[in-house]
Amino acid sequence: MRILLTGATGYIGGRLAPLLIEAGHEVRCLTRSPEKLRDVTWAASVEVVRGDALVADDVRAACEGVDLVYYLVHSIGGSGDFAAADRTAAEHLASAAADAGVGRIIYLGGLRPGSDEVASEHLASRAEVGQILLDGPVPAVILQAGVVIGSGSASFEMLRYLTERLPVMVTPRWVDSRVQPIAVRDVLSYLLGAAGMPPGTNRRFDIAGPDILTYREMMQRYAAVAGLRPRVIVPVPVLSPWLSSHWVNIVTPVPKPLAQPLIESLRNSVVASEDDIGELVPLEPIGFDEAVRLALARVRNLDVATRWSSADWPGAPSDAMPTDPEWSGGTAYRDERTVEVNAPAEATWRIVEGIGGEHGWYSWRSAWAARGLADRFVGGVGLRRGRRHPDELRTGDVVDFWRVEALDRPRLLRLRAEMRLPGEAWLEFRVRPGPDPGSSVLEQRALFLPRGLAGHAYWRSISPFHGIVFGDMIRNIGAAAAGAH
Repeated sequence: MRILLTGATGYIGGRLAPLLIEAGHEVRCLTRSPEKLRDVTWAASVEVVRGDALVADDVRAACEGVDLVYYLVHSIGGSGDFAAADRTAAEHLASAAADAGVGRIIYLGGLRPGSDEVASEHLASRAEVGQILLDGPVPAVILQAGVVIGSGSASFEMLRYLTERLPVMVTPRWVDSRVQPIAVRDVLSYLLGAAGMPPGTNRRFDIAGPDILTYREMMQRYAAVAGLRPRVIVPVPVLSPWLSSHWVNIVTPVPKPLAQPLIESLRNSVVASEDDIGELVPLEPIGFDEAVRLALARVRNLDVATRWSSADWPGAPSDAMPTDPEWSGGTAYRDERTVEVNAPAEATWRIVEGIGGEHGWYSWRSAWAARGLADRFVGGVGLRRGRRHPDELRTGDVVDFWRVEALDRPRLLRLRAEMRLPGEAWLEFRVRPGPDPGSSVLEQRALFLPRGLAGHAYWRSISPFHGIVFGDMIRNIGAAAAGAH
């Protein structure tokens, strides 16, 4: 079939795309940032079109000539009204798919709580999107999943970090809410299987693993699978979802804007109410313990295909680095440094490409840690997002509170800041052969475009520290390259 895949740069979409290609489908990917797919191995086998689900004309053009649409767009974690954004995007898709003669829409939503519970805003929004698609002219298959267990998923990362870092936890009452987790591999199998359902199928299907657990039980069973001692968990009634999201923000890599709606959803018990999909997509979902084992194995083997942070950080700036820094007559602050390295360009590049994450930033570690902590406290992403792989990067990858904007191996790495700032910032490295045999030249540039008086004050307040932070960084990168050569 000819398939339109939305959300291809996200956690599920990035894993579904190669499976669709392997199954022989022609795949078109709609994304706001096509450059993020440039370094993905399967991208050469798909048609990539630039567009935004919130722009009706973009969606209409993307739907032309396709048989089926996988709708994997969700605005959770945004600074604005994500429910309104998701409603608008769903309405655009329903209309565009009908105009283009699409035969089916497949949407991945969330399990719904029982009728006696008030759904969280996150779950209510996902249910609303599903209903918009079901009410539209094009038949829709709505798959409703609970907690997804897989390497790199936001739910799994929250579970993993909370359990591993806190042997004793004072937790809110939501730890006793019942959930029915599902392995990411089973979610993908159901998504693939939904494409082959009988024509005209237009309904919701619950998808879930075989285990019904409380979040407390999931943490204890995770600890057992990971070889940890049983955790001491003390639930108290005073920690609201808002306070809980701050707690998760501090302990885990998942930032507060994403953690808060996820945690608010945990106050609902979400258990599958039917298993009708088994008649149409024969599958025996794996249990929770096996899903955790598989996820941990991928984390330990550095084989995490996509992460929750693969998706664009909501509210992050998206314009490319200006080619003319004195853009629009505005002020651009720079810190530019160059050093000759006693190592060939390839050795210097390996250090540059491995920057951040567990390798750190090669300068004043406590200052970077303090900056990351400050960013978390104001609702930013902080340093804990780390990297997808310790040594290799792709365009669009997250590197702590930066994202790879440009990658031209082995010459250029440009990182765009996603921390909270009164302006826009980039950090750029260029590597070229040096004047002497076996040497190289490393150029490092920080660029900041201030926004308002606060932006000017911010740069001037931190500029006295640049000699230490940026000066040490370029020297230590050079020394690390020379030492590793």
